[in-house]
Amino acid sequence: MSENYDTAISKFWDKYIYILHSNNILSPIDRWYVIRIEEYIAFNKQHESEKRLHQHTATNIELFLDVVNQKKLLESWQVHQLIHALQLLFTQFLKLPWAKHFDWDYWKASADDRSSNHTEFIRQPGLLKKDETEWQYYEKTIKAHKALFKKIIAVMRQRDYSISTEKTYSQWIVRYIIFHGGKDPEQLHQNNIVAFLEYLAVKRNVSPSTQNQALCALVFLYQQVMGQTLGQFEHFSRAKKQPRLPVVMTQEEVKNTLEKMQGVHYLMASLLYGTGMRLMECLRLRVKDIDFNYKQITVRSGKGNKDRIVPLPGTLVSELQAQLQMARTFYETDLKNNQANVYLPYALARKFPNAGREWIWQYVFPSAKLSLDPRAKIVRRHHLHQSSLQRHVKIAAMAAQITKRVTCHTFRHSFATHLLEAGYDIRTVQELLGHVDVSTTMIYTHVMNKPGLTVKSPLDITS
Repeated sequence: MSENYDTAISKFWDKYIYILHSNNILSPIDRWYVIRIEEYIAFNKQHESEKRLHQHTATNIELFLDVVNQKKLLESWQVHQLIHALQLLFTQFLKLPWAKHFDWDYWKASADDRSSNHTEFIRQPGLLKKDETEWQYYEKTIKAHKALFKKIIAVMRQRDYSISTEKTYSQWIVRYIIFHGGKDPEQLHQNNIVAFLEYLAVKRNVSPSTQNQALCALVFLYQQVMGQTLGQFEHFSRAKKQPRLPVVMTQEEVKNTLEKMQGVHYLMASLLYGTGMRLMECLRLRVKDIDFNYKQITVRSGKGNKDRIVPLPGTLVSELQAQLQMARTFYETDLKNNQANVYLPYALARKFPNAGREWIWQYVFPSAKLSLDPRAKIVRRHHLHQSSLQRHVKIAAMAAQITKRVTCHTFRHSFATHLLEAGYDIRTVQELLGHVDVSTTMIYTHVMNKPGLTVKSPLDITS
């Protein structure tokens, strides 16, 4: 009996290793995949000793991954490896029907560590480039002007600047100080600012928007932080701004791209196209923002810190409800473990101390991994990282053989253009996009393909 059992076990691993090699996972990496599966089997023996692998369901996977994430047993890359090992086991080895529909990518996206690089978190300025020399200068500059940067961060947080603005402004100020040999900004004046801006335009050949971004950061430094009045910046070489048309996909291209996606990434990409939301607006959606009765979504604190209402696509209702059920599962687990907490904007956490524990404030697209908020020093469940969707959109567009540069924002451009082509007036589209000025929305009239406005090439005009 023991010999037959040992033979069966040996055949099991031989077949699994064969599948690993078929997927180009060779020695010595294959041994680690085997170890991951052994960890999974050992875990399940502790919970359901009589249940064989072919009887396992998605619940077994979710329970195991949830424990791994909560207890931080593995590094992020190891969790990716573990999930891939399980995916191959259940989809290619055991070939269980549910495994094909299990959202493996969702769990992989949630495996990344959010404590240091999540855009929602307020943090100290990060790297300018992945360059060791520049990082050393950057680190030295921060230390040499510690009091100044502490004040910069404090002023930005008092004014409720976005996290991305906080990080970007800090980086430009560091670059400005380095450019002038590490001098204190108190010793530098308008001529020094002009010299730096001209360097960016002439030597670095940056775009007009990049140069303007640097100017805004320095104006903020001198006027808001240091309390100095600056004159007009008219006499410096500005980078020439050229008009650029947005990249727009046809409806067929959108359809083909979405068909190459699945799971939570398909749902998020569909929302971007179906509502015109920006990437971070979608990721930051909370339960209370979705109104199934009125079939609308409220976008909170969009660009310019404005709220707006967008239509809820009827074709996504059932999938959104299923996503909320998954989010509810995480929420109830957190409640049970006394870890139910979510980031609240501005001073809401002080005004409503228990709001972060309420269901309506939870994210629609939560990460499966808890994260440490480096500012509040509180462990919370955050939303998925933006890089995950960006990566899947790029892969899907390539798989659909779209010969355009497709990003998450391309869905927003396509949303606006297709509404105009369908006959909706430009003011309506302006409201849905959240544009302050209708002239911003007018750009889409240049790329729309509406009968009567298209011009036929003279080569196609028959005599």
